[in-house]
Amino acid sequence: MQAIHLSTAQMMMQRPDPVDLTVWRSDGAILTYENCISLKYDFYAGTRTIKLLASNQVRRVRDVCIRSINGLEVFL
Repeated sequence: MQAIHLSTAQMMMQRPDPVDLTVWRSDGAILTYENCISLKYDFYAGTRTIKLLASNQVRRVRDVCIRSINGLEVFL
């Protein structure tokens, strides 16, 4: 598996192209969000608001909890 730095993942999220995300939850479970776009990024909180295009749901994830983006593992 290839790996990318968190800053590269953040740049990928700034583009309007949909991405597939895998994130850790606070209890250690892994969630997969397919076909989502980033709406807003809060620099001070380190959170990102994403929209799932299939269901139009809006979720908030912490950038440090992103495990992979488009199949590429993310490291700090």
